[in-house]
Amino acid sequence: MSIEIDPNYIKTLSPINSLNTENIADLIKKIKAEVIQPGHYIFKNGDMDKAHVYVLKGKIELVVDKKIIKTITGGSEESKQPVAHTFPRTVSARAKTATSVIRINSDMLDIMLTWDQTGSYSVESLEDSDNDDSTDWMTRILQTRAFHRIPPANIQAMFMRMETTHFSPGELVIQQDEPGDYFYIIQEGRCLVTRSTPASPKGVKLATLSVGDSFGEEALISDSTRNATVTMLTEGSLMRLKKEDFNSLLNEPLLDWVDYSEASKIIAEGGLWIDVRLPAEFKARHIKNSINIPLIFLRMKANSLDPNKKYVLYCDTGRRSSAASFLLNEREITSFILKDGVDSAEHSDIEE
Repeated sequence: MSIEIDPNYIKTLSPINSLNTENIADLIKKIKAEVIQPGHYIFKNGDMDKAHVYVLKGKIELVVDKKIIKTITGGSEESKQPVAHTFPRTVSARAKTATSVIRINSDMLDIMLTWDQTGSYSVESLEDSDNDDSTDWMTRILQTRAFHRIPPANIQAMFMRMETTHFSPGELVIQQDEPGDYFYIIQEGRCLVTRSTPASPKGVKLATLSVGDSFGEEALISDSTRNATVTMLTEGSLMRLKKEDFNSLLNEPLLDWVDYSEASKIIAEGGLWIDVRLPAEFKARHIKNSINIPLIFLRMKANSLDPNKKYVLYCDTGRRSSAASFLLNEREITSFILKDGVDSAEHSDIEE
């Protein structure tokens, strides 16, 4: 028997409530509720099921060593957070009454969150470069400190594998919601970045890009669809690099992954933790002494970070923090990515 789900209630669950309307609608189509009978387990201590579990109706008990440590009632504020969301599970969850629950694949939700929060171009900083069309695009790219970390052989291979493409005024370069396939650098001309929303289906202007600017990396890093449309404003030429070449030649060399022990040493030497998840996720559970800068705001907040400090970024899986690290590296800010995210931290270093 299928169980009816109230879409309006699903929209109140964290972090689902941060998704845009289209993504929430897509997610709701994939959700199915299930009834757990009293005494039956939803999950057990040690389970590795990568799922966000929410209680819709009924009551569940969280159990450790046969001792009930907490009861959660469907419809309460606490039930709007995923239940005991750590991997492996550190408690068992058991139905106290007949209980309706939903399980959402954590990787799928994380991809949606990443796609939804990347690509927020800093309009002011990009529009300031509108008059730089005479600047050599290759020089501008190579002068960024991030490229100094890429092996020379990779840079040579990158330019060898790049294709030159020509576009006319008004021609589409990439289309919102299409799969990501190429990374682009503007060689000549200017482009307009827009994003359509339910309120503005024709698109909202995000930025104007010019010679030396690049775009298209977010979809490649997060392995998701394009979150904006890019259209040529003028006649121009773009250099493009295939997704596979971008990841092997540019993305991977720029990303530094560390385990919790290595990350702790960086912090002890003056580094800072940055949690790039949403505020509700941060409030529910985070590493002590970390600051919360959600990925969606990172482009705007990057200028407030100290370029002389080192930052260790984390999320749930590494997907959002790797996208964040690429953005910071482009801005010459040293960052590291915590392997396996917040779940890799010592229990004593977690605030809940």
